[in-house]
Amino acid sequence: MLLPTALAIGAPPAGAQAKVGTDQTGPLELVRASVSRVLAIVQGPRPIAFGSGQRRAEIRRVAQGLFDFDEMARLTLARHWKDRSPSEQEEFVRLFTDLLERSYLTTIENYAGETITFVGESVGDPYAQVRSRITTNRLVEIPIDYRLRKRDSRWAVYDVVLDGVSLVSNYRSQFNTIIRTSSFAGLLVKLRANQIDPHAIPRTNRGAREDTDRERGIAGVGAVYELYKK
Repeated sequence: MLLPTALAIGAPPAGAQAKVGTDQTGPLELVRASVSRVLAIVQGPRPIAFGSGQRRAEIRRVAQGLFDFDEMARLTLARHWKDRSPSEQEEFVRLFTDLLERSYLTTIENYAGETITFVGESVGDPYAQVRSRITTNRLVEIPIDYRLRKRDSRWAVYDVVLDGVSLVSNYRSQFNTIIRTSSFAGLLVKLRANQIDPHAIPRTNRGAREDTDRERGIAGVGAVYELYKK
């Protein structure tokens, strides 16, 4: 039986400096260590006190050990990916990575001083799901789930579900609309100018959301990934 473990946002554990993302790291261990490290950088009792460029580079280093940004970009762009040149794909991955980082960090910063609990993991090679939740000071519980896929013997996150809303699905819908009504070049313009808002859980509670994929467990995670590939 896997017991829930918690992290107070803004007070990471002493082991937060540990290396994350090795080939032997399991899904839960990978996510928990990565989140701990990000908290140590942005909100710890002795936060990293260097310039924003160095701070951003440190956060990105941790994120690269947790997320498969190339795969997330492909899944988000969907059928439009194959029509892009290598240089367009490279720029899109870079811009989308910046957007994802802002989405994730905004959520973490919105709930400073509260608690993240890691509830458990479901693993069914090559997919996994790590379940966590934020408990606010009003005892409201907000789920954050991480969907992972194993590639080359290493686990990496390909989607994050914030309060029942998938980051990949959210941006996939937005980007498809922009490309249809404008163009791929128009999407790049918006991304370069930071004109697409990062999706994050707002500070005010939006009420309970249904999440049928969460209830389906690991079978649902695999089904969602296969659907994204289409």
